[in-house]
Parts: sequence; structure tokens; C-alpha cells
Amino acid sequence: MTFKAEYIWIDGTEPTAKLRSKTKILTGDASAELADLPIWGFDGSSTNQAKGHASDRVLKPVFVCPDPIRGGADILVMCEVLNTDMTPHESNTRAALAEVYAKYAAQEPIFGIEQEYTFFDGERPLGFPVGGFPAPQGGYYCGVGADEIFGRDIVEAHLENCLKAGLGISGINAEVMPGQWEFQVGPLAPLDVADQLWVARWLLYRTAEDFKVSATLDPKPVKGDWNGAGAHTNFSTKAMREGYDAIITACESLGEGSKPLDHVKNYGAGIDDRLTGLHETAPWDKYSYGVSDRGASVRIPWQVEQDQKGYIEDRRPNANVDPYTVTRLLVDTCCEALEKAGQV
Repeated sequence: MTFKAEYIWIDGTEPTAKLRSKTKILTGDASAELADLPIWGFDGSSTNQAKGHASDRVLKPVFVCPDPIRGGADILVMCEVLNTDMTPHESNTRAALAEVYAKYAAQEPIFGIEQEYTFFDGERPLGFPVGGFPAPQGGYYCGVGADEIFGRDIVEAHLENCLKAGLGISGINAEVMPGQWEFQVGPLAPLDVADQLWVARWLLYRTAEDFKVSATLDPKPVKGDWNGAGAHTNFSTKAMREGYDAIITACESLGEGSKPLDHVKNYGAGIDDRLTGLHETAPWDKYSYGVSDRGASVRIPWQVEQDQKGYIEDRRPNANVDPYTVTRLLVDTCCEALEKAGQV
């Protein structure tokens, strides 16, 4: 039989990479395993990943799921980018995560990522009146009603598409600014959560396209007294899920030496516009952690302190963060510290 495979990859655009995709027609068993899917090529000179005189780059499938938009036997194929000698391309951040995860896999790190985003109708956020501003923030978060909620039809369609694709979506909600929403992916292992978040982003853009609305991961889509958009990252290891001492060790490790800035500079372009110390953020250049504190860099949920085990929430990553990078940094920093402390 013949079926369509949408090959999706991350380009080399800086400072924030973009998603690209193209369709390959395949013949055979549509239920074939990931390893049976062929590699493919593309013009890297058109995606900021090659020069014109040597433009070929390679797409290697790393995750596959049903295509909920085309339906039938068609599939979505998340790929990593390789050079023609089969080494990871310099824009391939997945390869670095795979290496770090392999090192600390025995600690069983898992993640849940809260992806915030904002719908735009042309040049204004959905729900913003032409030439003006809506009522101040307050009633929009988890709100209901046409006077406060904008874009729910798109959000519901995106959620349904993610579920049909078999992605690990765990929830959705309206966010603090009009036209701003959130979906959550996880809990999943590092490579799984990152692969699936990228596919969920592609489905977000593609779903909104049918409504003639654009979705943006801009961390500060509206200047002034409006919330930015983040990707709060929830993280735990087996030891953290079993005891509170490991929770504290992880929090302390993220504040040691150059670690705060090492992380923040890789948590998405424009982070200083969002992490101002206002609008439920900590300042980008100051590290802190605390129980139930949404003004801290890292929050320990109150239930975690109550149970004396659980997870931590890194509130610093931008909406436009690369999930391969944020998961790598958290695994590398926290798991190394837990290993040194004998808390594994």
C-alpha cells in the first residue's frame, strides 16, 4: 500500500530554530517500525544548515506517530539532522542529550514540560482589540466565556490531534494573558518528552494554520504589564521521587558556581525580557528556590514538601526553549550532583 510520511526536523535558524517538514510517499506496510523508515535528504542551504556548494543534509527518523490531520495510514516522522558522513549536524542538539541521558539513565530521570504559547491574528494577539488593549490581566487564567477566552476552538482541535497522534499530552489550560494558552507533555523520559514536544509544536502550528491564526512561542509577545510565555520544566529522578534530601540536592546543584548562567543562556532567546522578577518570574541573573514560590527560579511544589518526595519545577525556560537542551542541562547538572552525594 501507499501512504504519506511527513518528515519533520529542526532547522539551523538563530537565535531560535524553526520547524520544517516535507512529505515522502512510501510504499509498503504502514505499521512498519521506526527502524524500517528510510533516511532522507534535504537542501541545508535553505534551512541555515549548509552552504550552497555542499548543501545536502540527512534526515534520520527518531520518532514516529500517526498523522491525525491526514488520518488513515499516514504518519508523522520526527527526524534528527545528520551530515552526509552520518555524524550529527552542529544544529543537532538531540545527539548531545542522548549522550548525557545514556550516562545517567540508571537514575531514571523523567520530565513534564508546560508549553505556553500565544495566538496571533495578524499583528495582534487573539483577543486584543484593534488599536487598543483588553482589560488588565486577572480573569483570563483558566477562564471561561467569550469575553475572556479566545481561541478555544483551535486549542481543542490541537488537543484532539495530539491525542490521536498518541502523544503524552497531560493537560491544557488558558493562561494569564488573552490569547495565551498552555499544554503539558509528560511525564516522560528525556528523549521521549523532547521528541514529543517538538511534534506537538508542529501540530500546534499546523492546526492553527487551518484557522488562519498563527501560534508563537515568543517569550514576551506583548511588552509592558503582561505575562510572558514560558516552558516550565518539571524534573525528577528515582531518588527525588523517593526522598526529600535528593530534592534539596538537586535545587542546590542548580545554584552552584556558574550553573545559573550556564542554564539561563541556553533557556531560550530573549530570556532577559521575560525573567524580570515580575509576572511570576525570578530575575534572570539571580538564582533562588523555594517551596510554593512562583517568584523563585526553581519551585518545590507544596505537595512535595508535604510528601517529602516528588519533583522540582524549573520556572526559567522560555516558551521558545529547545527541549533537547533544557532536559540535557537538568539531567547533567542534577544527576551529577546526586551521584556525587551518593543519592542515587
